[in-house]
Amino acid sequence: MDATPVSEYTLQRRVTFYEADPAGIVHFSNYYRYMEEAEYGLWRSAGVSLEPTGEYAFPRVAASFEFHAPLRFDEEFSVCLQIAHIGRASLRYACRITRGDTPIATGAMTLVCVSARDMRPVPLPPERLARVAVSTR
Repeated sequence: MDATPVSEYTLQRRVTFYEADPAGIVHFSNYYRYMEEAEYGLWRSAGVSLEPTGEYAFPRVAASFEFHAPLRFDEEFSVCLQIAHIGRASLRYACRITRGDTPIATGAMTLVCVSARDMRPVPLPPERLARVAVSTR
């Protein structure tokens, strides 16, 4: 494993046919899928899975976006996901979606580590935390 913890991940993507409405504009709900796709990429790049185990689960407790410009069918875009805050049992991401230099959307998402047995918050697993860090950008 790389000694430097992962703090951000950038997903490069193209808008597919099914993500756009009849006018060719991406439906807002897809932005949350893009952010989640980047989240899995971030953790994979850190060598860790967020798959629930018999011990832990990681439900998302908050997610939001502000939209700045439309994204259209077949356009290439980037999703940059950064770890913005690490708490005792929670982790918050900041997300920027861009098309080249054009800001498309900015968002955030928070997950909480819970006991799979009773769904109560528990400290984030130290072996996973050792692989990530808060972004300094």
